Amino acid sequence: MPAHTTPLPSMPQPARAGQLPRLVSIEAVAEHLGVSVRHVRRLVYERRIPYVKWGHLVRFDVDDVNAWVAGSRIAVVDLSDSQGRR
Repeated sequence: MPAHTTPLPSMPQPARAGQLPRLVSIEAVAEHLGVSVRHVRRLVYERRIPYVKWGHLVRFDVDDVNAWVAGSRIAVVDLSDSQGRR
């Protein structure tokens, strides 16, 4: 599994039934994705990443972010059969 889809640092095991999801800060998500905090803020502003707004705080559910990354994955295409053919 690529490094960008591993659980966030200091993340406990997934929440069991009846437990609240673990919410993490924008800094933790930026580190997890390997991008700047500014980039994550832009994704939030453009509503391109799932987030939770609680008062003035912006937090992210780890499971939602991992599902978002998985949904953004582009499938590999095998071009070996079509190279040189038209």
